[in-house]
Amino acid sequence: MRRLGVHTSIAGGIHLSLERAHALGCATLQIFSHNPRVWAVRERAEEELSRFRRLRAEYGLSPVFVHTSYLVNLATASPDLKRRSIDMTILELDSADAIGADYVIIHTGSASGERPGIARARAVESLGEIASRGKWKAGLLLENTAGERGDITSTIEDIAEIARNVTGGLIAGICLDTCHAFAAGYDLSSDEGIHQIAAEIETHISRQRLRLIHLNDSKGSLGSGIDRHEHIGRGRIGPDGMRRVIRHEFFSGIPLILETPKKTDEDDPRNLALVRKLAAM
Repeated sequence: MRRLGVHTSIAGGIHLSLERAHALGCATLQIFSHNPRVWAVRERAEEELSRFRRLRAEYGLSPVFVHTSYLVNLATASPDLKRRSIDMTILELDSADAIGADYVIIHTGSASGERPGIARARAVESLGEIASRGKWKAGLLLENTAGERGDITSTIEDIAEIARNVTGGLIAGICLDTCHAFAAGYDLSSDEGIHQIAAEIETHISRQRLRLIHLNDSKGSLGSGIDRHEHIGRGRIGPDGMRRVIRHEFFSGIPLILETPKKTDEDDPRNLALVRKLAAM
């Protein structure tokens, strides 16, 4: 069965993210383990952590994905920000292991007025330090970005450069975001564009290391560099493009997580229903 889910809130208790996913009929989910916009992270009691693990098993939700803080920038030239980003990534991996999550998803960071290759080399260095400081059951996934100013991982080849240069088994694979890919110039509204990105993944990374698809439509146009997620079928990729991605043989069996806008309580159910319909067409 194709594992389909959404990013759910941990408001009121981390275990409630599981309740919300289960109520939506999800088979998988993604969460933040804490407020992603602040550095301070409170320690969770073992009772809270074990409650999450028990409920996850009861509902059969798998895999469980944790998305890292928005503040992390492992490619920064700032020694202070680099140190805080490394420490935060380690904390995210520790937190994932504590709740029994399978993967941690990370944007490695961005360059600031520098050549992207220099920033990618710094990201590799930061990830190498993380790998030297521990071992985790949760695997780290590198996510592609939208091609905004300073982006260093907007192409599959960019991500592959980082992944192949980090030793120690830290990098478990990649997460492909469809909105980001489209904004970066991969035309996922067409068969040709989907074949292109599939071929690049196979050539530079391998399909076996594609662990997750963030299934999002795009407010921005093709190659716009605009990271703006849209409801499924209502953006520039469109319903036919979304259907092509969902049903393409290369992506079969890869879990799908929606990060579509949440303006009302009806948004998640509507987007999930449409994905299920497109998958069945």
